[in-house]
Amino acid sequence: MLLCPITQAQGDSNPQPATRALTSIGISVSDLGNPYFVEIARGAERRARELGGSQVRVQVVSSAYDLPRQVRQIDAFISDGVQLILLSAADRDGIAPAVQRAREAGIRVIAVDVEAAGADATITTDNRLAGTLACDYLAQRIGGTGKVVIINGPAVSSVLERVQGCHDALAAFAGIEVLSDRENGGGAREGGLEKMTALMTAYPDIQGVFTINDPSALGAEQAAHQAGRSNFVIVSIDGSPAAFDQLKSASSLLEASAAQFPGRIAERAVDTGLQLLRGDTLAAQRILIRPELITRDNVNDYRGWNTLGESNLSPAAP
Repeated sequence: MLLCPITQAQGDSNPQPATRALTSIGISVSDLGNPYFVEIARGAERRARELGGSQVRVQVVSSAYDLPRQVRQIDAFISDGVQLILLSAADRDGIAPAVQRAREAGIRVIAVDVEAAGADATITTDNRLAGTLACDYLAQRIGGTGKVVIINGPAVSSVLERVQGCHDALAAFAGIEVLSDRENGGGAREGGLEKMTALMTAYPDIQGVFTINDPSALGAEQAAHQAGRSNFVIVSIDGSPAAFDQLKSASSLLEASAAQFPGRIAERAVDTGLQLLRGDTLAAQRILIRPELITRDNVNDYRGWNTLGESNLSPAAP
């Protein structure tokens, strides 16, 4: 278990009587090998420091998309007496009993990035919109006609919504044929490499590729280079630093990424958890953070994952 101690900061000089100081947070994300989830953890730590008050302890762990492992992590958080859990669920419904135990222990649970049944609130990217933005760009980039493959990922809500958004966008173009959408690259670079290699073998004539995140896209591009292929376009979701570098390269096959903002997700999750600890009522239990499509044309204007603030926050309809 990785412990991230946070130094004490000066609190509000006139706190309200109902305010509870935030002292401890447990964070269980999907994959600490993915920079996106690392940034969520860092963003939560930054926000906890900004909130100030008493000493705050942040525990960060990775489930590796393993439900039993994540259940044990939540039980450990309960045993440690944390006040707030930020959770990227390995399984939306399977995690529900552990979430219920946490809530019965008086712990607030905020789902981040993906849904978790029974959580107090969910903070996530508008993933369906992200898929739509990326695949609308892809379809237009290949002239509205051609053969497309989708490198899928773990069956969590964010991935399902991204793929659905992609299908929605591609369906508007009669000349687009989706050859495959069932290859699961695991959201990892290695998986993208493996699945793209298999797809190129099965389908020699591919014009476009959509991957569910940037690590998968980078793996797919690596597979193309290894096979001596450069005749298709790759689009993705994340807006990661690695994708940022690739989008600046005229020779890269990755031409667009619908950027998420993990710092904003983390910031809002901590704020929401503190609201609940104070006994406040939430205006919305599901809050979507709007993605932005980053392409070669606008990449130099992109400020990256550390961008915080409310400009892209969009409450979901109840």
